[in-house]
Formats: sequence, C-alpha cells, structure tokens
Amino acid sequence: MSAAQTPIAETGARPPISFSEKAKGYLALTKPRVVELLLVTTLPTMFYAHSFAGNSGVPSLWLMVATMVGGALAAGASGAFNCYIDRDIDKVMNRTSKRPLVTGVITPREALVFSWVLTVIAVVLLWSINPLTGMLGIGAIVMYVVVYSLILKRRTTQNIVWGGAAGCFPVLIAWAAVTNTIQWPAVILFMIIFLWTPPHYWPLSMRYSDDYNAVNVPMLGAVAGSRTVAVQVVLYTWAMVACSLLMIPLGGAGIVYTVVAAGAGAWFLYEAHVLYNNSKKDLVTKKNAMKVFHASITYLTLVFLSLAVDPFVGSALMG
Repeated sequence: MSAAQTPIAETGARPPISFSEKAKGYLALTKPRVVELLLVTTLPTMFYAHSFAGNSGVPSLWLMVATMVGGALAAGASGAFNCYIDRDIDKVMNRTSKRPLVTGVITPREALVFSWVLTVIAVVLLWSINPLTGMLGIGAIVMYVVVYSLILKRRTTQNIVWGGAAGCFPVLIAWAAVTNTIQWPAVILFMIIFLWTPPHYWPLSMRYSDDYNAVNVPMLGAVAGSRTVAVQVVLYTWAMVACSLLMIPLGGAGIVYTVVAAGAGAWFLYEAHVLYNNSKKDLVTKKNAMKVFHASITYLTLVFLSLAVDPFVGSALMG
C-alpha cells in the first residue's frame, strides 16, 4: 500500500475540520450554559428597574436587545478567555476534556483572537447604551478573566467567592442600561448572586473533586471535607435568603417577589441543611451534592422570574 493509500488511523493524520465543527467549537468557547444563566438575571432586572424608575410597561425593544446581546457577548468573551487560560488543565480534567482547545478544533491563537473580538464588540455595544453600562461590561470581563482565571483560581480555596463576583455584574449592567445609575435594589440583587455563587458552585466541585485535585486547583469542595463544605453552603444560603428579603423594605418589592423569594428561599435552605445533615453522618455523595447544585439554579430562576412579574402585580409592600 502506498503512502497515499495509508489509512488515517495508521498515519495519525486528522481529517480536515469542517465549517460546522469550527462553528460549534467557537460556540463552545463561550460556555453557552453559563451565558444562559446570566441572561436569566438580566431581563427581569431591566423590567424591575424600568418600573422602579416610575415608568409603565417594559423598556424599549432596542434597549433590551442591545443589553442582552452586549451582556451575552461580554460573558462569552470571558468564557473564551477562560478556556484559553485553562487549556493546560482542561486536557487533564474529564469534565473539560472535550473543550475545543483540547480536541484541537480551535487553536489557541484562534481562541485568543475570538476572545478579543467578542470583547471589543461587547464593550462598544454596551457603551452605546451609556458609558456606565460600558464600564460595567469591562469590569465584568476583567473580574472573571484577570481576578478569577489568572489570579485566584489556582491559588486559593476562596477563588469562586471573589471571582464569582463577575457573575453578579449582569444585574448592574441591566440596571445601568435602564436608569443610567446604580441604586439600592441593584446592589441587593448583586449581593444575592454574590452570596448564591458558593452554594451553587461548591457542591459542583464536590462532584468533580477528582478532576480539581488532579490539576491542583484548590476548589473548596474538592480539598475540604464534606462537613466543612456543607457548613459553608448553609451559612452562605442563610445570608443569601436574608439578603433577598431586603428587597422588600429597601427595593420596593411587592407581593409576587415576596412570596416567591420567601418560599424558594425556605426550600433551598432545606436542601442545604439536608446536605449538612448528610455530612454529619458521612453520607454525602456526588449525587446528593449535585441535588443542591441543581436546586440552586432553580432557586435563582424562580427569584428572578418573580422579579420580572412583580412590577405588574400590585404595589410595593413597604415604602
């Protein structure tokens, strides 16, 4: 058999990468599931800010689209930068072994150029709304890429606490887009997500502790005992629920938000305490850790959906 006839499997050559593979690879770099979760907090905040400012109805279609697209691009740029920075450990971790920089679908140079292009477009679009929104977009990218990915992630068990603040910026961006300022409700919403991040992510790191330990990334859920992690999850969850209820006296929340925030908060607290009780009996498993992770997503979704509906049902309970 001639060299030209030698099968690919024997030569180790890779078949050409199709346009579809490239497109899917670029999309994967943006971490679309993370972007989706961030957008769940953006639009409801815009609805609420519009009403809080004394307006009826909803923000203009252009403003909503520009803010959502700009925010999605900023989040996508952050995710792409993170994939570029973490490509050395992604190839070792089972959870990330299929990412496009590991498989070779996207080259490091392509990923870096793509990240910068998304960043520029995102900032230009957000800045076109108003400069404050643009600056907050820059802040979100810097927080995730520089503070979390480059500085904290591989150095401290508190990495996700402070680095996770990047995920709080969409509510500030949304509020600033509508009002061109930052007010107390926006600060409270920022803090809800800030306090939500540890009980959301640490159970996930318990599930993938072997991966994180293999690459020496000190996620608390991977390096600490289950009881230590469960105590932290409970404490942050209590703080988060208490913070969410501050929207009633300080943020002008009405009956819909109040009922949902209290009910969803009580349910999530129950799930956090179940994890803690299991940890005391040494019964924490990857499955029940992930139950808390999924519960956290449901909780945040319910709270922000109620925030979107609240302005259209009744009036503020206090103030």
